[in-house]
Amino acid sequence: MTGGPVAGVTVPPGDGPGFAQWVRPHLVAMARLAARLAVGADRDDIVQEALARAWSKRSQYDASRGTPSAWLLAITADQARKAVRRMRTGPSLSLIDAPDAAPVSRPDLDARMDVDHAIMSLSERQRLAVDCYYFADLSIADTAAVMGCSEGTVKSTLSDARSRLRTLLEVTE
Repeated sequence: MTGGPVAGVTVPPGDGPGFAQWVRPHLVAMARLAARLAVGADRDDIVQEALARAWSKRSQYDASRGTPSAWLLAITADQARKAVRRMRTGPSLSLIDAPDAAPVSRPDLDARMDVDHAIMSLSERQRLAVDCYYFADLSIADTAAVMGCSEGTVKSTLSDARSRLRTLLEVTE
C-alpha cells in the first residue's frame, strides 16, 4: 500500500509513516479550520493536538461513517473549541496588554482579515448562512432550521453569498 485511503480500508494505517501519509492530504484543511474556529490561538498547536488525538483514536475510524477528511476535521473542530475554552479561562495576556509590543503583520493574518471583512459586508442573512454552513459545519437542513427557511432558500442564499464574496475578494478561477 503506497498511501491515501483505499477502498475497503476501515481504519487508517497503524504505523507512523503510514498514518502520516494518510493524514497529509488533509493538513491544509485542518489548519484552515483551526484558524477560523480559534481566532487568537496557535492553529499549528491545534492541528498538532488534533493529530495526536487522531493517532490515539485511529482504531475508531470507520470509513462507512464518513471520509478521512470529515473525521479529521471533526477532531480538529473539537480541539479548536477546547483551545477557545482554554483562552477564555486562562490568564489574559495579549499584544494589547503589552504596551511595548510591536504590531504583528503576517500575510496569512492579512488575508484572513480581508476574508473576514468581505464576510462582514454580506447581508445579515447571507452572513448567517455562510457562518452556519461553512464555519459551524452545519448541513443544509440544519442551516435551514437555524435560519427558519427552506433548504432551497439556504442553497440560493449561499450561492448569492459566494458570488458576492468572489466579487469582493476578486477571486478568478
